[in-house]
Amino acid sequence: MARERATEARRLIAEGEDPIAKKHQAKPKTFKDAALELIESKRPGWKNAKHAAQWSSTLEAYAYPKIGRLQVAKVQTADVMACLAPIWSEKPETANRVRQRIEAVIDYAGALGIRTGDNPARWRGHLDNLLPKPNKVRAVKHHPALPHASIAEFMDALSGREGVAARALAFTILTAARSGETRLATWAEIDLDALVWTIPAHRMKAEKEHRVPLTNAAIALLGPRRDDDVLVFESEAKVGKPISNMSMTSVLRRMDHTDITVHGFRSTFRDWAGETTGFPREVIEAALAHGIKDKAEAAYARSDLFDKRRKLMEAWAKAAIRFGSDDNVVSLVN
Repeated sequence: MARERATEARRLIAEGEDPIAKKHQAKPKTFKDAALELIESKRPGWKNAKHAAQWSSTLEAYAYPKIGRLQVAKVQTADVMACLAPIWSEKPETANRVRQRIEAVIDYAGALGIRTGDNPARWRGHLDNLLPKPNKVRAVKHHPALPHASIAEFMDALSGREGVAARALAFTILTAARSGETRLATWAEIDLDALVWTIPAHRMKAEKEHRVPLTNAAIALLGPRRDDDVLVFESEAKVGKPISNMSMTSVLRRMDHTDITVHGFRSTFRDWAGETTGFPREVIEAALAHGIKDKAEAAYARSDLFDKRRKLMEAWAKAAIRFGSDDNVVSLVN
């Protein structure tokens, strides 16, 4: 065996190749190792040093967390999609650059002889069957949101506002709900004994029933219990009709908050929960009625997530209503 290796080394030397470098190239590499090598090999040819920094930053942010430790020879289409799918609609230009750079790294591995087969990051005839064209995707525009550090001050100002729309807005904020879910809520969905608001599947964006734990502060906004088929936040101008889809936005405008949206309070809630609490990500996402894709997280969610969400919403109420009573009860003028 040793004699064969020596013979192969002499052959490589005779052909002008470095046997040590050749051996190094043939060793299995992680995706990250291959990427770093590729960046270094390209660096002399880049006129602007920013190119290397851009390559490094995009791969660091979007590729390495998912596939950085995988052997580059074993990266599959599903792995590439795990990097791209979360940002393809939100950041199409960035996502396409990430795809191109992943493709280049895998091509580099193929050139080194440590990977064979088709490139799973190839666009034409492959990923174009799974993803829309980048130039056809509209970047997601996030709803302007109130900084979470200002939520208590905002809720204190809101508590002095009159009318159903102001109560509905406060309720929407405290439950992290979508405005349409609040506007069309009926008393049949409210269980005052169990302190739960059960939104039926047909009214949910994901078409799946969603149970919302109700805090004392949220309950205080509901007013007296009425018949099951009556809207909780019924229009003051049109009996039996819901408040309009602009009514809560109008409250914001009257408060001189033209820079934020009602939907943006869901982002405020998420930022607060993610940055200032220790609640797990899956609990926060479930509170927002976002689907859980990971099977392990989904199994965990089925076991005890509702109780954890109740604790999360109680903590949110305390953060939002620090000016109120010890029981976090909001007082809005009816």
